[in-house]
Amino acid sequence: MTSEQVLSIRNLSVNFGGLKALSNVDINLHKGEVLGLIGPNGAGKTTVFNALSGLVTPASGSLELYGRNVKWPKPYQLVDRGISRTLQGVGLFPDLTVSENVMLGASKFAKTGFIQSALGFSGKDEEALKSRSQSTLERLYVGGVAERKAETLSYPDTKRVSIARALVSEPQILLLDEPAGGLGAQDIEWLNGLIRHLRSSTSIIIVEHHMDVVMSVCDRIYVLNFGEIIASGDPETVKNDKNVIEAYLGTHSKARK
Repeated sequence: MTSEQVLSIRNLSVNFGGLKALSNVDINLHKGEVLGLIGPNGAGKTTVFNALSGLVTPASGSLELYGRNVKWPKPYQLVDRGISRTLQGVGLFPDLTVSENVMLGASKFAKTGFIQSALGFSGKDEEALKSRSQSTLERLYVGGVAERKAETLSYPDTKRVSIARALVSEPQILLLDEPAGGLGAQDIEWLNGLIRHLRSSTSIIIVEHHMDVVMSVCDRIYVLNFGEIIASGDPETVKNDKNVIEAYLGTHSKARK
């Protein structure tokens, strides 16, 4: 990790009707850093990701990427801005092959359109992208399932494929939304190793409920509760913060989406 800042969020607020989902949230991410975003269910963690992904429109707040102030992105702008994301529910298209699912995560493929490929319009760009897709799958040890339909995969393999789809565009910023959810101990150990390896080429923000994962791989952690940052710091500092302990013990009764 270096001191170079790749992402800075300032005073991010998101409203859903009369509900304040996020209120004046500040987050910084440095190059090569693994940053954890944790909190009780409904605290606003995924809403931060959705704002960064263009899935929700902030009521207020500013975004800085790679040292420049930018507008909050639209979903189709993410790849060109060096941002990629996984989803909580994996989000693979079940009727497409694994390779086709991964190819959807890459810039050129998204621009030329998957429908053309599905109808048989091939070209050098598509072949190059398919090769990159295969290489990415092999990095995650699922290269052998490239031509299988996504619906035939085991759950751990769908997780690996969803990460491959996020990595195929070679992002500078990777958003991992509950990557350990539903995985067993052996797969979680593999995931921890993958995250440590990826930090050499990308900066990572991880939303996760598995505290052993968060404490193992994160350099710093932000804790959200009721849409506000209640603590931040290194894992040891956060683990012993009284506000964090109270939030996880359920001292408060409200919850946010």
